[in-house]
Amino acid sequence: MRRLGPFLAARPPFFRPLWSPASGRSRPSAVAVATEACAGLAGMEEALRRAVPPLPPYETREKAAAPSGAALEQGGGEFMRYYRGLPPGQPRAQLLGRLARDFGVEHGRVAELSARVARLQQERAGAEGDEAGGLLQAEDRLRHYLTPRYRGLFQHLGRQEGGLRFLVELRKDLLEALAAREAEGPHVREMNGVLKNMLSEWFSTGFLNLERVTWQSPCEVLQKISDSEAVHPVRNWMDMKRRVGSYRRCYYFAHCAIPTEPLIVLHVALTDEISSNIQGIVKEIPSQEVENLNKISTAIFYSISLTQQGLQGVELGTYLIKRVVKELQVEFPQVKVFSTLSPIPGFTKWLIGLLSSQSTDTGRSDPFTEPEFREISEITGDPAVEILKRLLTNNEWVKSEKLVRLLQKPLLRLCAWYLYGEKHRGYALNPVANFHLQNGAVLWRLNWMADTSPRGITASCGMMVNYRYFLEDAAHNSATYLGTKQIKASEQIHSLVSQFQRSSKL
Repeated sequence: MRRLGPFLAARPPFFRPLWSPASGRSRPSAVAVATEACAGLAGMEEALRRAVPPLPPYETREKAAAPSGAALEQGGGEFMRYYRGLPPGQPRAQLLGRLARDFGVEHGRVAELSARVARLQQERAGAEGDEAGGLLQAEDRLRHYLTPRYRGLFQHLGRQEGGLRFLVELRKDLLEALAAREAEGPHVREMNGVLKNMLSEWFSTGFLNLERVTWQSPCEVLQKISDSEAVHPVRNWMDMKRRVGSYRRCYYFAHCAIPTEPLIVLHVALTDEISSNIQGIVKEIPSQEVENLNKISTAIFYSISLTQQGLQGVELGTYLIKRVVKELQVEFPQVKVFSTLSPIPGFTKWLIGLLSSQSTDTGRSDPFTEPEFREISEITGDPAVEILKRLLTNNEWVKSEKLVRLLQKPLLRLCAWYLYGEKHRGYALNPVANFHLQNGAVLWRLNWMADTSPRGITASCGMMVNYRYFLEDAAHNSATYLGTKQIKASEQIHSLVSQFQRSSKL
C-alpha cells in the first residue's frame, strides 16, 4: 500500500467509528472512548505543529524561510493529505478552530511592542531624524509580530502545486463551519478574513484568464458550468447547448494555476431590446440558428454564478462583467445597450415578515391599502393578512387570475421600495441590487411575472429587475453610491416608490 505520509498514516482514531453493534466487539468503556478522543486530539496537534512554520525573528525575517523551504514544502503536502483525510463537518471544523486559536498572534509580544511604540511616540514629541527612524522601526517590528503564524502556512501552501485549489476548498469548509457554528469565536473569524484577503491577492485580475464556453468546449467544463448554475438551473444537455449557442454567450474566469476550473460564470443573451422575462431567454430556440447582426443591439446579463464557494467575498463578478463588455464590444460594435435581467432574492421573505409583524395596536404597518385588503378578502373569503401569508408561502395565488391582477400594483410598489428604500448600513439590503449598484448600474425597471418558475414565484413573487449599465456613467454612479449611498434609479422606479410612500404605512 502506498505510504501517504506521516500525517495520514497517523490519522486520528477519534474520527473513526468507535463502536457498532455489528462489529461483534463489546461496547468500549468510557475510559476507552476518552483515551481514543485524546489520541485523536494529539494527532491533530502533531499535524498542526509540523505543518505551521514558526514566525521568524524580526532580525532574520527575510532569510529564515530559505534554509527550511524543502521541509516546509514537505510538511505542507503532508498537511493537505491529512486534512483531506478528515471527514467533512465537525472533524475539519475542530482542526480549523485549533489552527485559528493556537497558531495566531503572540499577544504578549504584541502588547509589549505596542507599549514601546506608544512610549516612543510620546518621547518623539515632534522630533525629526533619528528619533523618527526609531519610531518607524518599532512600528515595523510591531507590524511583523502582528502576523499570525497560520498565515505562513497559507503562504507556503499557496506556492505548492495544487495549493491554491486546496486553500479555496479549506475556506469553503471554514465558511460552512462558521455558518453551522461548528467553529466559532473571534479567532476563527479573524482567520477567515486573513485567508479571504490572501485569496483576493492570488485571484486578482492579472492571474485570471477570460474563457468563452461553446458547445465544443471540453465536456468537463460544460458539466461544471451546468452543475454550478445557481440562478436558472440547467434542465438537460439540450438546455445547456442552447445557452452556449446562437444569440447566447457564456464566459468564465479561470486562474492560470487552475486553468480547467471555472471560478465564476456569466451568461449573456444577445437581443434587440431589454428583456422583461426570463422565459424569453431560456425558452427552447434552435441552438444552431445563424445569428442576424441586425437583431443584436442589446446584451442582457441574465445569470452570474460563483462556482467556488471558498471565493465568497473575493471581487470577481465586477471584473468579469467589465471584461465581457469589452469582448462584446469587439465582436458586436453595434451593441450599445448593456443590462441585466436579475432575480430579487429575499423579497417574498421580507414581505411575509411585514405581514407577520402586523398588529391591531397603534403604529400598525400596512403594506396594502384598506381597499386592497377588502378585495383580497372578497376573492379568498378569508382575512386578508392571514390568507396572504399562506398564499405567498405556498405560491397558490398564481393559480387565480383575479389575485394575479389584483396583486400586481401593490406588489410592484412594495418591491420597488424593497430594492430602493430598504437598507443595510445605508446600502441596498438586497445583495444583488447592492452588487450592481456598486458597479455603477442604474436601477432601471421592475418586470411583473418575469420568472414564473417555482423558484421565481417563491423568491420574488415572479418579479425580476433590470439593472442598466450606461458605460460612460458607470464610474460616476459607482462613486456616488459608495460615497453618498444614493441609488441611481429610473422614472419607473421613482414612480413606484412614490406610490409606496403614499399608499403603504410601514
